[in-house]
Amino acid sequence: MKENYFLSQPHQPFFVLSFINATISMFLFIFFYKGTLTVEILPKVYHSYSMIYLFFTSAFLGFLFTTFPRFSNTAPISQSNYLRVFGLFFVGSLSVVVGVFFSALIVVVGMVFVLIGQSIAGYILLSIYNNSPMQPQNKTDQFWILIAFAIGVVSHLFLILSVWKPSFYQVAIDMAIYLYLFLLTFTVAKRMVPIFSRCPIKPKKMKRYKTIVGLLIARVIFEMIIDHSSFFVDIVLAYLVAKELISWELPYPHIDPMVWILHLALFWIPVAFLLSSVTNVLALISDINFLHLDLHTIVLGFVFTMLIGFSTRVTMGHSNSIIRADRWTVVLFYWTQVVVLIRISTSLALSFEMESFFIFFDISVVVWLILFLLWAKRFFGALILKNR
Repeated sequence: MKENYFLSQPHQPFFVLSFINATISMFLFIFFYKGTLTVEILPKVYHSYSMIYLFFTSAFLGFLFTTFPRFSNTAPISQSNYLRVFGLFFVGSLSVVVGVFFSALIVVVGMVFVLIGQSIAGYILLSIYNNSPMQPQNKTDQFWILIAFAIGVVSHLFLILSVWKPSFYQVAIDMAIYLYLFLLTFTVAKRMVPIFSRCPIKPKKMKRYKTIVGLLIARVIFEMIIDHSSFFVDIVLAYLVAKELISWELPYPHIDPMVWILHLALFWIPVAFLLSSVTNVLALISDINFLHLDLHTIVLGFVFTMLIGFSTRVTMGHSNSIIRADRWTVVLFYWTQVVVLIRISTSLALSFEMESFFIFFDISVVVWLILFLLWAKRFFGALILKNR
């Protein structure tokens, strides 16, 4: 039987599904948020869930199923294993999108399908880790990826429970953003970006990593106790991460767009934590609503920008294309920053009670949709069709 090219490598179906999910989810959210369409669950739960688990997690799996075995010096993941996970994500994604119009129960069933898929994916990655011939001290990055992934499963469960118990919502989001999305992305970036920049990190320069992880945990705990109380932790994180990035001695600026987009993502980390510290203080003393500026800056500035850079690189590298950014790709990279800046502007418009808030909100959705449609036009052919 002839092999289906679209399903021949793990990144292909997962990348396509994740980008389709992101486009559909954001398109629907603009109507749910404004009340134009009725929804069977809270719009914020749908938005958070669809972005974290239907978009980012699906994309992460496409990347990890491709690279994690290489990190661990093991054989590639079998097609049957990654397609089992993909099938669960596909059915779950479809159920969530359909369910928001008809029944919260259908939504939850879809979420459970995705949770099972994520759990099986975690087990596959753990098996690779355990079967790796490498010494434990050489599998530190894989270890932290697994820790972040496990936290992602727990936060996934909490977010599902928040459909009925809203009190679970905020802790689920804080865990998912800082101890799952950020920690996983930062760990992968720590390993890959210096290599792409041709300046590997020396082991002795990794002392701050555990401290950063500890501070992330402290941040989540502080927010569980009192909203916006993590401002001091945020400022310390901004300082330590900035110091850590400087110690990597990355060549700034880098002339290769395939590299500087990854550097740009890293720069957003201290900026995001600094903004988080300032906005949390202001929210505490004046009760200003910044519309989750802290979360969106770290997610869009760092995680999202890094994801676009890595997914573009993986797609090119596994489609027999030269890993070199053409003009279209460079425009897409710049456009990611337009998405970030417009989203920050949207939060500021609300915080200053500007009448133009909904204009910024609409623009933020439009620039997001444009990015994904352009990325799909440029790269879906390489993911779906052979010799593209």
